[in-house]
Amino acid sequence: MLRAVNRLLFALLTGLLVSSCSTVKFYSQAMRGQAEIWGGQRPVKEVLADPAETEAVKKKLRLALELREYAKTHLKLPAESFGTYTDLKRPFVVWVVYAAETFQTEPKQWWYPLVGKLAYRGFFSQEDARQEATKLKGAGYDVFAAGVEAYSTLGFFKDPILNTGLHRSDAEFAELIFHELTHARVFVPGDTDFNEAFATANAEAAVRHWLKSKGRHAELRDYEKKLRLESTMIRLALETREKLRQLYARPNPTIEAKNELLTRLQSQLASMGMKDKAADVKTGKELKLVWNNARLNTLSTYHTLVPGFERLLKQGGGDHEAFYKAVEGMKNLSNAERKRALGME
Repeated sequence: MLRAVNRLLFALLTGLLVSSCSTVKFYSQAMRGQAEIWGGQRPVKEVLADPAETEAVKKKLRLALELREYAKTHLKLPAESFGTYTDLKRPFVVWVVYAAETFQTEPKQWWYPLVGKLAYRGFFSQEDARQEATKLKGAGYDVFAAGVEAYSTLGFFKDPILNTGLHRSDAEFAELIFHELTHARVFVPGDTDFNEAFATANAEAAVRHWLKSKGRHAELRDYEKKLRLESTMIRLALETREKLRQLYARPNPTIEAKNELLTRLQSQLASMGMKDKAADVKTGKELKLVWNNARLNTLSTYHTLVPGFERLLKQGGGDHEAFYKAVEGMKNLSNAERKRALGME
């Protein structure tokens, strides 16, 4: 563990050395946040033997061990993570900030050591994320900030199970585990859309296989229903993003025309009965979420390339090992070439 900590500190310190004063604070908070995760972790077996721990937590931890073994034996994923547990005593592990220019569908990107450019900035403090969002808004960006329940160190280190994801249904919890383990198998520096869509497609297919293998058919039907509803929302959102892209390509696009498209999307989702609210975890106050370029990009990042990956997995007869090798074979391509290889351009 000490060697692992030293490797992470080296990577983060590299970022500090090449950064301006404004980003020194960012890397410092990242180091503190990771140290908090590692400092509070306990072996899962120890937690399961602890009479003071709740049965609800133990049930999810037993499930995590089962899912890790399934990932290793059936999905051919590296399953070194999730042997420990950390209770952060908060609902999210990090808060992520996304940004895009007012008349631009492409996201703002940030550079990081080892992983290259990513289309988001993550903070272990909600207040730090709020300050970054405020700064970006002041600079004229569309901004979207949200808490997330898990993240991966991409196989560099053994990640713990976090309390932040234990509230999920078994199927959704399995999706989270499989998604993060997929990142540890293949990760392409500097191509957020490719990485997240790959992990999304692989995790959703894996959940289906796992539920079938366990004979949990009612849960599989519920999971498929959830995915269909999400698919409808994603389709409408991505259609709106494409209309915005066309609008921004015209001479002198207007805020009024932009807002008309976003308001129409909001109305479409409301007519489907989709709630579009969240709660501030600090105050409990209900927040109305806004649709803008930045929020649309979060859906684009995770879902635009998913059909391409689904086709690739199907072409290989559902063989996950062959699927991973095909994806690994795209690592040396450019971002645009990878999209073409997936049949998405």
